[in-house]
Amino acid sequence: MNSIKNVPARVLSRRPGHSLEAEREQFDKTQAISISKAINTQEAPVKEKHARRIILGTHHEKGAFTFWSYAIGLPLPSSSILSWKFCHVLHKVLRDGHPNVLHDCQRYRSNIREIGDLWGHLHDRYGQLVNVYTKLLLTKISFHLKHPQFPAGLEVTDEVLEKAAGTDVNNIFQLTVEMFDYMDCELKLSESVFRQLNTAIAVSQMSSGQCRLAPLIQVIQDCSHLYHYTVKLLFKLHSCLPADTLQGHRDRFHEQFHSLRNFFRRASDMLYFKRLIQIPRLPEGPPNFLRASALAEHIKPVVVIPEEAPEDEEPENLIEISTGPPAGEPVVVADLFDQTFGPPNGSVKDDRDLQIESLKREVEMLRSELEKIKLEAQRYISQLKSQVNALEGELEEQRKQKQKALVDNEQLRHELAQLRAAQLEGERSQGLREEAERKASATEARYNKLKEKHSELVHVHAELLRKNADTAKQLTVTQQSQEEVARVKEQLAFQVEQVKRESELKLEEQSDQLEKLKRELEAKAGELARAQEALSHTEQSKSELSSRLDMLSAEKDALSGAVRQREADLLAAQSLVRETEAALSREQQRSSQEQSELQGRLAERESQEQGLRQRLLDEQFAVLRGAAAEAAGILQDAVSKLDDPLHLRCTSSPDYLVSRAQEALDAVSALEEGHAQYLTTLADASMLVAALTRFSHLAADTIVNGGATSHLAPTNPADRLIDTCRECGARALELMGQLQDRQALRHMQASLVRTPLQGILQLGQELKPKSLDVRQEELGAMVDKEMAATSAAIEDAVRRIEDMMNQARHASSGVKLEVNERILNSCTDLMKAIRLLVTTSTSLQKEIVESGRGAATQQEFYAKNSRWTEGLISASKAVGWGATQLVEAADKVVLHTGKYEELIVCSHEIAASTAQLVAASKVKANKHSPHLSRLQECSRTVNERAASVVASTKSGQEQIEDRDTMDFSGLSLIKLKKQEMETQVRVLELEKTLEAERMRLGELRKQHYVLAGASGSPGEAAAIRPSTAPRSVTTKKPPLAQKPSVAPRQDHQLDKKDGIYAAQLVNY
Repeated sequence: MNSIKNVPARVLSRRPGHSLEAEREQFDKTQAISISKAINTQEAPVKEKHARRIILGTHHEKGAFTFWSYAIGLPLPSSSILSWKFCHVLHKVLRDGHPNVLHDCQRYRSNIREIGDLWGHLHDRYGQLVNVYTKLLLTKISFHLKHPQFPAGLEVTDEVLEKAAGTDVNNIFQLTVEMFDYMDCELKLSESVFRQLNTAIAVSQMSSGQCRLAPLIQVIQDCSHLYHYTVKLLFKLHSCLPADTLQGHRDRFHEQFHSLRNFFRRASDMLYFKRLIQIPRLPEGPPNFLRASALAEHIKPVVVIPEEAPEDEEPENLIEISTGPPAGEPVVVADLFDQTFGPPNGSVKDDRDLQIESLKREVEMLRSELEKIKLEAQRYISQLKSQVNALEGELEEQRKQKQKALVDNEQLRHELAQLRAAQLEGERSQGLREEAERKASATEARYNKLKEKHSELVHVHAELLRKNADTAKQLTVTQQSQEEVARVKEQLAFQVEQVKRESELKLEEQSDQLEKLKRELEAKAGELARAQEALSHTEQSKSELSSRLDMLSAEKDALSGAVRQREADLLAAQSLVRETEAALSREQQRSSQEQSELQGRLAERESQEQGLRQRLLDEQFAVLRGAAAEAAGILQDAVSKLDDPLHLRCTSSPDYLVSRAQEALDAVSALEEGHAQYLTTLADASMLVAALTRFSHLAADTIVNGGATSHLAPTNPADRLIDTCRECGARALELMGQLQDRQALRHMQASLVRTPLQGILQLGQELKPKSLDVRQEELGAMVDKEMAATSAAIEDAVRRIEDMMNQARHASSGVKLEVNERILNSCTDLMKAIRLLVTTSTSLQKEIVESGRGAATQQEFYAKNSRWTEGLISASKAVGWGATQLVEAADKVVLHTGKYEELIVCSHEIAASTAQLVAASKVKANKHSPHLSRLQECSRTVNERAASVVASTKSGQEQIEDRDTMDFSGLSLIKLKKQEMETQVRVLELEKTLEAERMRLGELRKQHYVLAGASGSPGEAAAIRPSTAPRSVTTKKPPLAQKPSVAPRQDHQLDKKDGIYAAQLVNY
């Protein structure tokens, strides 16, 4: 390419500066246009192209200086929608903008906080959302500045997460807590948005709903990453710390998990999100952090943004690459060149000019080519990004499938191991059962044998006892015979001794005789023959005696052998007895041992049976105690709802409360039966647990519906109903405490709860609406009749006011005529406004009936919505009554027989009555209905006309009444003091009278509510609620009464800024 030679320095020095300045001006202009189009007061979502230009602008200038320079000038305190869109754009800039945006936003933290605090103190629907959104943005800025490893888009790898967490347990613990706080802010914003929206499909397709839902796309992207990081960090903490220390972390994670899963589910069901973002689905249950292997089952939720369709707009160069001037600048450059060097000489151009022109054309051509290349590059980059997103989605899907396959494989392995273990356990149990059966059969056979052996031993023992008795008898006989033998032996011994003595005596005698014979032989020698002969006779007698002695010795030996034989027989009998006794003792020991063994087994089985019975009783009581604890939690939650400010918006009907209380009383009877059955058989608590579960739910439902019913009841019955519900909750909790104590369980008194439940039932019966004397089929005719009667009453009131005005013109003049005309004109204007309001209400009513009845008739629609119909009838009656009272009061004032205060009070009453009619008509009307808009406009007109009546009455009263001027001349100091004291006494008397009248007014209003509840319609009686004694600071819709009873307002409170008066209306 040819180059320019010898270009003047002045030209070179002017070109770049002018180009950069123009580029900067173009950039500022583009950013200002984008910011003004993105952040405006229209209730519509921010367009993506404007937000994208702002984000690219931050990358262009490497910061958010330009964005904040324009954002500071926005009137954010004047519009909540403008502030909401500003927060949305700032969120997108923080997520997708340049990293230096965080530091730029840090400088404006105070501005963001001030906007949130401002709208947080105001009762504005978008303002409350702005307050929550600013807290989220401040938390996001603080977190990312403290942890720069995490970009504002929260997309990091697991390695970066590990590096950011580190190895210190305290740092991991703190990082987890900060992520929990981050997640709480995100979920609070989503809950606030969904709380203001109806989850119907039509809401997400309306611009107002989309304006609120658009920022939740960034919330979904942030929550998916935060959920993944908290799961990783909690598993890491559980690997370092005991489970009890992290119980609080687990509880907080479980709450966030269920909230996040509910948020993703509700967002997935909306059509608005289906075309903008692909929301992941979380598992059914949270991860089990107590099992380390559960980390492999965790699947990272991936949010996919579908590829956007190209918008019909001209591409803009937000980033200037070339240093040359723009296309529209050659004329300026030529002018500068001509001013510097003068005009060219003639029409002939030199080579340098031709070269410059050719170079300019080449630059223009290259610039156009560069633009085309940039457009192609951008298109190619978008295609590549879409392909990358698709590939990442496929990769993530493959990863999910891989993880799922791994988890399935692990589950299959675990199930296979369980099956094998179960099979082995089954085989082992089968073997044990067979062995137990064999042992049982063997034990039974052994027991039978032992039984038979025992019976045999018993028989043998009996035989042995009999033998022992016989042996004892034989032994006794033997002993007797032995004693007899001993006696015989003694006798024989005595006889032997006697024989020995006799023989000795005989031997002595013979020796004496022998000696005598020897002496005789010596003396008688001669008598030898005779002596020898006597000697032979003596020897013969001696031989006889010796033979006799031998016979006695043989007889003695025979007797000794018999005695020895008897002794041997006796010893053998004694040994037999001893052996028999030893065998008997052994059998007795064996039988006693077997008997003790059997008794031990029997005692062991009895102890096992007793342990199992005690275990069964403990388990049944544990089940009962757990059910009682859960029931106590349910009842405690129901009692806490009585003081919950969010519960004040809940309402219920006395009929439903009566049905719930009756079922709760039936449940108390079932609870008593279950308690009696449990005391009879402690091993079966199923009936008592079932009765306890049913009673807890019915009692809690009765308490909650009692509180909801009290929101629509008069003050005294409502207070008594709330107190009775509290007493019922306290008695039920006391009953649950008795069921959890073994000692108190036997003396449980279910009648503690019966008394407060009967009180709730009685109060519900008292609060039930009293039916009218007409049938529901006649309600439709009554509505038309009452509306026609109201219109007729208003027309009659207008005619009477015109008659009164004509009479006043004839009967009065001057100031009185002027005052009367002003008052009657204001009354006429008020009546015309009321007539227009009644006509518009009738049109709105017909529209409601036509849109809501479907295929049903008009009478069927009125019968179906009887409460609304009766409320409408009551409102119509109140309007007609108020118009009549206003005309009568005006008539009395014009005739000077009434008081101006009566006219003021009547104007207040008729304004409240018309407000009641508007509220009754507005209950079932479509909020986008044109008739409803006209009705509200008519209501404001009625308020203005009522204020005009009050103002004209006040001014007329001041003009008519004369004020005496006080003359203090001629009064001394003492007289002035006396009159001052008399005036003070009069003031005190008037104050006392005023206080008495106020008390009388309060009693009259109280009696009015009682009579309205006793004789009003069902819609009126169920909805009466005094407005003079509110129990809570929370704003609620007051119920509808038969006749409006709005407290008189001061004059300065009734002006054109007043909206609809505070009327009493119930939600039908």
